[in-house]
Amino acid sequence: MGLPLPWPFERDYMQLALVVGLVIGTCAPLVGAFLVQKQMALMGEGIGHLAFAGVAAGLLLSISPLWTALGVAVVGALLVEWLRGRGKASGDLALALFFYGGIAAGAVFASRAAAEGISVNVMPYLFGSILTVSPEDVWVVAAIGTLIVACTLVAGRALLSVVLDDGAARVAGIPVDGLNALLAILTAVTIVAATRIVGVLLIAALMVLPVASSRLIARSFRTTIVGAAGIGALSTVIGLAAARMWGLAPGGAIVLVATGIFAIVAGITGTTRAGFSLPSHH
Repeated sequence: MGLPLPWPFERDYMQLALVVGLVIGTCAPLVGAFLVQKQMALMGEGIGHLAFAGVAAGLLLSISPLWTALGVAVVGALLVEWLRGRGKASGDLALALFFYGGIAAGAVFASRAAAEGISVNVMPYLFGSILTVSPEDVWVVAAIGTLIVACTLVAGRALLSVVLDDGAARVAGIPVDGLNALLAILTAVTIVAATRIVGVLLIAALMVLPVASSRLIARSFRTTIVGAAGIGALSTVIGLAAARMWGLAPGGAIVLVATGIFAIVAGITGTTRAGFSLPSHH
């Protein structure tokens, strides 16, 4: 990219990693904030395991793993929401079904691909490979980030009403089912977009931990989102710098920084629970 940035971001590959990391680090908590408020914080984990199954299926079928991961993740997220919304299963049970089924299917597909002599390397998809992103990856992630921000700005108020009290939202004429489906799709898209950055096994942490930290000090849902996005971006910068300095796995370093920030904020505030309520007009 050739930007005049200081060490450790003076090299092109670090600048590419910084751009995509900042986009995902900022946007993932935007989606995560609604999942946390909906008490579906582990949805990212469950859909991440489904995305892994999609990756393995793509490797087996010699199709782009990210496209198959996106298809499987979107369908899985919508099924989770359908099971939960129709009372077929609780949110936790629905996630558990896809959590274990996804990781099992991924293992089966990957082993089958290896048995057929297909080169299988799932590690970059599991834990990220942010230092190998290309300029094309940057454009794709930037487009996805723009979509997430746009959806948050346009539908954020209605979506908050739904996650706070879907019964009251229905009475008010808000399209609850459509907005729940939108949140499910955004979750799936965010997870797949972050596959190259922190991997499908760590993205849920980047969606939830900045939100958890921000909730400890915020006084409204709006400030929670802003604070979470800032913490996600800060975690990305510090994590990438630490990875360059000490030769660490970038995705893991980013998540560890986010974990450390939560521990520091919790220590300062003396609590691990949010200290505010969220009236629907926020």
